[in-house]
Amino acid sequence: MIRDRLGNILTGFQYRISYAPAEGFNSRIQSVKAAARGIRNFANYRTRILFFCGKLELRPKGESH
Repeated sequence: MIRDRLGNILTGFQYRISYAPAEGFNSRIQSVKAAARGIRNFANYRTRILFFCGKLELRPKGESH
């Protein structure tokens, strides 16, 4: 089995690519999803994900501060 995957294993060491950030982000979204059982529409669900993942801009558009 290792011989079959040796090329992929060596590529992993060569390029040092990790899926850890994506897995962490997915884990956070899954926890928001579990807590959002009462949300009835996708827009509210998306807002919760953006808020809890820190990417929601809370300042109204047009304000410079």
